[in-house]
Amino acid sequence: MKRTYQGFGGRPKPGPAIPSPNIWNWPEVYETENRAQDADGELWAALWDGTGGWAGADVVDVGCGDGFHLPRFAEQAATVTGVEPHPPLVERARRRVAGDDRITLHTAGAERLPLPDACADLVHARTAYFFGPGCEPGLAEAERVLRPGGVLAVVDLDFTVRPYGTWLRADLPRYDPPAVDRFFAAHGFALRRVVSTWRFDTRADLEEVLRIEFSARTARRAIDDVADRTVRVGYRLHTRRRADGLVLPP
Repeated sequence: MKRTYQGFGGRPKPGPAIPSPNIWNWPEVYETENRAQDADGELWAALWDGTGGWAGADVVDVGCGDGFHLPRFAEQAATVTGVEPHPPLVERARRRVAGDDRITLHTAGAERLPLPDACADLVHARTAYFFGPGCEPGLAEAERVLRPGGVLAVVDLDFTVRPYGTWLRADLPRYDPPAVDRFFAAHGFALRRVVSTWRFDTRADLEEVLRIEFSARTARRAIDDVADRTVRVGYRLHTRRRADGLVLPP
């Protein structure tokens, strides 16, 4: 998770970005987490299939953090734009992608993207901002910057999948997964559920990551629940394609 879930559905608030303690306070540990995530590529494969891919496309990654996923998109995209509200993370991202002129970075939030209308083929947000009710301003901004036929892809954790979802619910008991799913369905999104593997190099790495993702009590439980260096983690992939051409009223 790159952002902090708040109340029902992780409702975003206008104004400055809500602090995300994991990556803001422990960026090196979060780097370890990113390297461990989706070890067998299930989520990336679902994202490619669900969006139609990004070969030759202009991609915008909203809430890109320190830019971990930007080079992966740039392997096939024409251009990649990272947008992140926390300046220290933007600087880390700039260092990561230095020398690749296909990738640009902006310090901004999802509600005010510093981009022109109809400039993107894919807007991607992974565990950032789009947590359910309250994210309507960001949805409108994504729609604005997408070209006709472009896709908004929102990736978030699936609280219904054990064991990671069980730990999430222990720390966030007010989060209502069915209500969040209804929210995205009401806004025209298709839903695909993906179960992916997080695989760590060492047991110490796994335990360090669990300690930055959960409260002390839940982290202890999670560490006890995991016998080795892998965790199965569920994701929700919500996708919505912008209408291609004129839509006439009924």
